[in-house]
Amino acid sequence: MKKIELIFLGFLFVTLFSCTVKEETEQAPPPPQEVSVYETKGREVPIYMEFVGQVYGFKDIGISARVEGYLEGIHFQEGFPVKKGALLYTLESQQFEADVAAKMSGVAGAKTFTTEAKTYLDRIKPLAAEKAVSASDLDSAQAQYDVGLSQIKAAEANLRAARIQLGYTKIYSPISGIIGKTKAKVGDFVGRQPSPIILNTVSRIDTVLVQFFITESQYLMFMRRHTLEQEEQLAEEDEADLELILSDGTVYPHKGKGDFVNREVDPQTGALLVQASFPNPKQLLRPGQFAKVKAEIAVVKEGILIPQRCVMELQGTFSVYMVGPENKIQLREVKVGPKIKSFWLIREGLKPGEKVVYEGLQKVKNGTIVEAKQADVPYGDEEKK
Repeated sequence: MKKIELIFLGFLFVTLFSCTVKEETEQAPPPPQEVSVYETKGREVPIYMEFVGQVYGFKDIGISARVEGYLEGIHFQEGFPVKKGALLYTLESQQFEADVAAKMSGVAGAKTFTTEAKTYLDRIKPLAAEKAVSASDLDSAQAQYDVGLSQIKAAEANLRAARIQLGYTKIYSPISGIIGKTKAKVGDFVGRQPSPIILNTVSRIDTVLVQFFITESQYLMFMRRHTLEQEEQLAEEDEADLELILSDGTVYPHKGKGDFVNREVDPQTGALLVQASFPNPKQLLRPGQFAKVKAEIAVVKEGILIPQRCVMELQGTFSVYMVGPENKIQLREVKVGPKIKSFWLIREGLKPGEKVVYEGLQKVKNGTIVEAKQADVPYGDEEKK
């Protein structure tokens, strides 16, 4: 009998203890999840675009022979600087020297003829005055002298032309710059028309030109922005404000400015040629390089930027988790703009002062109560990986 009473009391004790634990468990809900949040702010957000461009020298002058002949000498070191007026190439000159000599003989002959005509004219003039010779003889003598003067002019012109041709056998640098690799060797026949060989190219590269293409819509966006600004702002825009990103991803230390826009849009591609100039004091940039031109095309007033990790994408729809009243999570759809470093520009869906979940997206869902902790993500800093 006592054994039965002990079993009953033990069962009653276990039952009471279980009810007590259950009541305590129901009375103590789990603590809210702790999440990091990013508070939105309105700020001016410049919008940049990058365009692939090609580098050209400020002047790229092709060197070619203006007369036909065999190349006799090369007087420069390939790939090195040359001064304006420096001798670059020499061509065989024997035939041109012979032509100059022949033309000099022609000048001498014309002068001899003219001297004889002048002597005869001087002798016949007094006789004509005394009526010792006829007037027709005087006219003939005067005509012979005039012909001699014309022959001298023609012969001297031919001599100048022959000397010019002889001068073309020596080719000089038209500018100071960097000369490239020669495309003709000693002994090559050059200068044959109608397609003479381009012997070399000299480039002035203390300043370089970068050419790139923009679309018609980008051109319209750019022009609308500038037509709405004041003249003082436009004057500031004329300053160097273009960046150049080199092929290794580094940013070129000197900024450039646009100095040429083509007159027409290509109707086949819808693209417009633009040219910018960049200083190149250390001659780091060379013609033929490819680089990206980074240009500011618009500024968004009161733009909202949030870290990219805050944004979720599903089948082209973008959304964020934000902390609403009473620390409840709300799922909100947003419309995004371009990416700016580790941030995303939000076009619609958020206002300044709202809090979006930065870390802990996998812990929350719509309606979850959370404990928000402010995340320190300054604008412009790269997001830590």
